[in-house]
Amino acid sequence: MKFTVGSIVLVLSAIAAPLAPRAEAQALRVCADPDYLPFSNQAGEGFENEIAEAVARALGQPLEYTWASYRERGFPQFLGNTLEAGACDVVMNVPYGSREARSTQPYYISSYVFVFDGGRNYNIRSMSSPALDSLTIGFERETPVEDGLKRRGLIGGPAGTIGFDVGEDAAQSPEIMLEALESGLIDVLITWQPAIGGFLERYPNLQTLVVPNERTLGAPEQYSFPMSMGVRQDDVTLQRRLDDVIARNQAELTAILRRHGVGLYAAE
Repeated sequence: MKFTVGSIVLVLSAIAAPLAPRAEAQALRVCADPDYLPFSNQAGEGFENEIAEAVARALGQPLEYTWASYRERGFPQFLGNTLEAGACDVVMNVPYGSREARSTQPYYISSYVFVFDGGRNYNIRSMSSPALDSLTIGFERETPVEDGLKRRGLIGGPAGTIGFDVGEDAAQSPEIMLEALESGLIDVLITWQPAIGGFLERYPNLQTLVVPNERTLGAPEQYSFPMSMGVRQDDVTLQRRLDDVIARNQAELTAILRRHGVGLYAAE
């Protein structure tokens, strides 16, 4: 093969030229609350944090957060200021079929639960159990539980009820509901299990029972929900990629949830 002077110069120039910098992988941009354990915080201690880390790893993307409170103006406003505004691309924990975001396939199912001192032997089986008539009930406001209690006339009943605003007040931890139960301020707590699951190991005397879905008083009452990841309504591509991650990594996601005390239940 014959080389000309010009071709040799070109080859030498190519060898001497620095390699072009490698393009950085696009980050998985997650919308999350900076201070709402057991869900998430800036220290990465919540179950949503660990789920986000697992998903980013499966996608081969670095993880990046946009922090905003779920609770100061409510979850719809949180989504409006973050996901819908394009500041981030995915929320790790939304009800499947949510109207407020495009949801992936569910990666877990959890439920509202009754929580009470296991030594009390209360005969509680459902929201219609007569035992609730004589117990002071604690509940989380703005939830299906509040609606169910109203239907049965139990709000402000003879034994009293106490509503907690942990889903709206960023200054309150969900653990205050367990503290109220432990102190005797309330007899039974009815709340979303993932909100307290991460704290339950500190209260070994407390027992939890699933609140069953009911269809005995008018419209169906739903207390168990499949939970998904949420993306913008038009982001079909990311939704499908996340669906694939969930399908391939369900065992890992389930293990993370169990480590964080999230109650996992079968669909009714």
